[in-house]
Amino acid sequence: MINIFMTPLSTGTTTTAGFDSLLTTLLPFGLVIVVLYFLMIRPQRKKEKKAADMRNNLQIGDEITTVGGIVGIVFSIKEDTIVIETGGDRSKIRIKRWAIQSNDTIHDTVDDTIHDTVEK
Repeated sequence: MINIFMTPLSTGTTTTAGFDSLLTTLLPFGLVIVVLYFLMIRPQRKKEKKAADMRNNLQIGDEITTVGGIVGIVFSIKEDTIVIETGGDRSKIRIKRWAIQSNDTIHDTVDDTIHDTVEK
């Protein structure tokens, strides 16, 4: 134990030891940040991108559900708003595009392409 305190300070090993201790201190923080990115941030961005694609690919006649739980059929589409028909009396509601939670209509784009090719 005494040998630790008796090492000369004039050697170049102190700068390397200082760098090594700094590296061992900062390396776990860097690893935590990388792990958090891959476990939390990246999946959230993929989910947001998928939701934005769904909202941008809406078509008239699609059945949607809003964030508030209102279910309706898309009646008209504008740049930032969408008009939906809901209820038995076919009342129309204008909502913002960001308020759409899910598109409940399933579009078969591959089947439509095959069907169009067969008809021609």
